Amino acid sequence: MTRRIAMVGIPLVVLTVAAASLMRSSGVTVQVAVARHEPIEEYVDEQGKTRLPQTYTITMPFAGRVETIQLEEGDRVEQDAIVARISTADVSDSLAAARAAVERLDASIKRNDEDGVEQLFKQQADRLVESMDKVVQAADSRVTAGKERFEKTQIFLKRVRDMVRNGGATQTDLDQAELNFVESQANHRQSLLISESMRAIQAATLLLPGQVSEQLANKKLTRAVLEKEREEVAAQLRQVETRLQRSAMHSPVDGIVLNRLVRDEQFLAAGTPLLRIGQLERLEVEADILSRDAIRVRKGDPAEIYGPALARPLGRGMGGSVVRVHPSGFTKVSSLGIEQQRVKVIVQFDREDTALDQLLSQRTLGVDYRVRVRITSKRKENALVVPRGALFRGSQDRWQLFVVRGDHIYLQRVELGLQNDERVEIRDGIRDGDRVVLAPENSLTAGTRVVPERE
Repeated sequence: MTRRIAMVGIPLVVLTVAAASLMRSSGVTVQVAVARHEPIEEYVDEQGKTRLPQTYTITMPFAGRVETIQLEEGDRVEQDAIVARISTADVSDSLAAARAAVERLDASIKRNDEDGVEQLFKQQADRLVESMDKVVQAADSRVTAGKERFEKTQIFLKRVRDMVRNGGATQTDLDQAELNFVESQANHRQSLLISESMRAIQAATLLLPGQVSEQLANKKLTRAVLEKEREEVAAQLRQVETRLQRSAMHSPVDGIVLNRLVRDEQFLAAGTPLLRIGQLERLEVEADILSRDAIRVRKGDPAEIYGPALARPLGRGMGGSVVRVHPSGFTKVSSLGIEQQRVKVIVQFDREDTALDQLLSQRTLGVDYRVRVRITSKRKENALVVPRGALFRGSQDRWQLFVVRGDHIYLQRVELGLQNDERVEIRDGIRDGDRVVLAPENSLTAGTRVVPERE
């Protein structure tokens, strides 16, 4: 086995030595480029899609039956124009019922406020109390007078009896005295009964003003209750009126119908989306940029937007600028199945460029269209530039390239500056006019004889 490997290895070594000898004798043909001072831009080129910063969704304001929506996708709408409508039949019945309830409560409050009878009754009750006070006073006076008369007739009767025993009075005088005594006693008892009756009536009479005042106070409480009921019904009325007003849904802006989510008449729940409306003149581009590239992008950086959707190739694209770099990234799986950390960057079209208005008027550009965007993060007007393909990493992971001097090549370490997919700025290592080897083969070594061939 060892002998076989040796037999195979010897010819390979011979061939390699022969090839190297041939290269030294005749030279290897290489493509070269000349380092020149010229402008260079550092940019990020990524695929993106058009979007709107804000869209307006027309939704059901409340549960109801929406009428057929006549608008189609792409139709233009004006601000405050009616774009959808809810059937108002049920709402109109609720509105009539709520208005009737408010009117009924208004009438009840008005009727409750009419207290003329109660006020008159209170005046009469107050007068009755005053009258009963006088009646009771008169009854008390009568009781006093009757008592004095009773006591006097009692004394007179005793005197007459004594006089009859002494012969100073006749039997007729005694009979008359006894009759007067009985009458005064009866009258006194009658006066007492009348006085007690008057006092009982007076006590009842004194209750009347309080009862009337209580009734008037109850009217105030009743009014408060009715007012609260009216507020509740009035709130229901306002709610129904608001529903009636919202049954006609208006466009919030001048724009275009992006999506029609419902077409035929049907009953829908509150919050169901019906239409999406947007303003295409505010169109912008959203690009998911690798996080290692996004750190170089700043708000205000110029950008070029191009691609088939715009019918514009790179170099003839539309102008724009970065308006937002999202502060957080996200993981996205590439088409090759590789997880990548990316950051959303928003690029706005140049509003002064009339080409965007032309594209929108021709309906050749819309939302979620695929485009490409090239964001320029830095630019130098006079930098020493070489093609990116001339560079490769050497030992210690340093960038280097082959420089052609005479008919030989020499390895040269360089320090890089701005770079993009095509060209790189060389800060140190070579000079203007130096020729560098493009895409050097692995077999090339320092000192190799070459035959330069321009790129």
